[in-house]
Amino acid sequence: MIAHAFALALALAAQEPAASAPPADAPLATAERVAAPAAEAPGPTGAPKDDYGLVGWCYGVLDGYLAQHDRVMPEVTRIEKTYRRPGSSLQSDLKVYGDLQAQGRIHLKQFNSALQVAEKASLSPLRPRGEAAIAKGRAVWAPAANLPTRTVAQQWMGWTLPQACPVAAERLARNAPLMGAAFDPGPSLPEVPAAATAPDLGGTNGPQ
Repeated sequence: MIAHAFALALALAAQEPAASAPPADAPLATAERVAAPAAEAPGPTGAPKDDYGLVGWCYGVLDGYLAQHDRVMPEVTRIEKTYRRPGSSLQSDLKVYGDLQAQGRIHLKQFNSALQVAEKASLSPLRPRGEAAIAKGRAVWAPAANLPTRTVAQQWMGWTLPQACPVAAERLARNAPLMGAAFDPGPSLPEVPAAATAPDLGGTNGPQ
């Protein structure tokens, strides 16, 4: 059980090299949970380097995050009630999680659209590579199935979408059609079973 908890914490923490680990139980401040997008940001550790693969990975890891919502929210609510900051509003803090879910669904649509644009522009079939990248992203959250809800909730509360994800999606959607036949998303992804990727990574609608 400890090994599974370590695997999930390691996977989530490694997505953003500069990010610091959240406290064991206390919630992060609202401003810390909602990170402002950056014009350029380094790619998440363990994710594909090319824009097409990265956007697929981002879709998968975000989809995995959104899928935990119904499971963890009762525990998140308990934590938020227990650790109240002076002058803070429980209702406002809980609303943040709903806002993040809504924003996450918007990003999923953005990622799905960018992937489809690239697939239409490419002369070679990209969908198998896209599905592999999505599976690799989803695998980041795979250890959650074997962890106590409290542990998953703590990790979930501190997770944010890597800043490189929307940047790569915008770039992919813009560049793929412009390049036309010259569009090359990069080398193929290695065929690694999805279940094996979570420990190695160090943290709807659309393609399935």
